[in-house]
Amino acid sequence: MFLSNLTELTISQGYRRFFKVVPALTDELRAENYRIRHEVYCRELGFEPERPEGLEADAFDAQSVHCLVQSATTGQYVGCARLVLVDLDKPQAPLPFEIGCEATLDRSIIDPMAIDRSHIAEISRLAVIGSYRRRQGEQNRPISISEEDFGTEKQPRQPYLALAVYLGLLALARHYGITTLFVLTEPRLAMNLTRLGVRVQRIGGEIQHRGTRVPSMMSVNEIIDGMNFLLRSLFEVIAREVRDGLGASDEYAVRARHHPLV
Repeated sequence: MFLSNLTELTISQGYRRFFKVVPALTDELRAENYRIRHEVYCRELGFEPERPEGLEADAFDAQSVHCLVQSATTGQYVGCARLVLVDLDKPQAPLPFEIGCEATLDRSIIDPMAIDRSHIAEISRLAVIGSYRRRQGEQNRPISISEEDFGTEKQPRQPYLALAVYLGLLALARHYGITTLFVLTEPRLAMNLTRLGVRVQRIGGEIQHRGTRVPSMMSVNEIIDGMNFLLRSLFEVIAREVRDGLGASDEYAVRARHHPLV
């Protein structure tokens, strides 16, 4: 990444000027999450049918923890994502990617059914409202990070919104004791995540799901330990926002008993 001209202070200040990560642990905040998903996945992209109530939700939301990204200037919620946790009452129940990739997972790399499933989760339903997806050609994608997001060596810039979504999920994963994250994503996005120093390991063949998708996995500790000092400073700001949001919720305490903090 072109970070040589940036400082720890400027990257943190730049983020705080524009955005804030908010864990969506109340019914009201989850509804905001579902509204964004409906706007993006149903109305803008046509991935799902439109629903009269204007909310896009599925059966996995009940076992998920959600986060929102809020505009610091308007207060509007502009992005969202979720971590799908394993249902510890039914630990062998598959996560979404296990269902979609049942025939293509390479279990010689990893067999999700053969490891401690209380420490795995799946990233999904990442979405950013259309007015914040300004880069040409990206209107038909929920969210992405690409080389252009980082500007040039002389004019570096940070994709704060996309970073907020990903780092917010990472902070949630750390809080819930998740060590391995799975994601079903475009090959291009998996490749671009490497620009953040993230090692994304492909674990199976391609499937067709809203285009070509591949299953991949990431190590939470490896990502955090491998952050350079600039990205780490931004992550710590976002992690503090996540901790503050989680600590204010009674529901979090209930979930934490099943997914202890690390």
